[in-house]
Amino acid sequence: MVTESGKRRKEGISHFVLVHGACHGAWCWYKLSDLLKKAGHRVTAVDLGGAGLNPNDGDAIRTLAEYNQPLADIMKTLPDRDGAEEEEKVILVGHSMGGVSLTCMMEQFPYKIAAAVFATAFMPLPGL
Repeated sequence: MVTESGKRRKEGISHFVLVHGACHGAWCWYKLSDLLKKAGHRVTAVDLGGAGLNPNDGDAIRTLAEYNQPLADIMKTLPDRDGAEEEEKVILVGHSMGGVSLTCMMEQFPYKIAAAVFATAFMPLPGL
């Protein structure tokens, strides 16, 4: 049996997760998102805590974990090797401060990430 994720991989279709930078929201990816979708890829643009359409008050967010929670929630919903016949690996793309969020996800979910693209983004050392 070929799963949806396995079928997409065979067809060269990827799932891109787009992470905005500071003072932005998922809206900033609208041009790239449209191009990727037209090419047949799956695209998820996330609003991090207190940004874009995220309902959380940005002034109430005190930790990086709280800020990254919407992205972590997306990563948690992806099928993994323990619970699914085939795991789904995403391509994370981050801009500016989004690079810090990418690094956090790379540490928490290394088996769910096929690649990470740091588009003029911060690239902190692992463990910071």
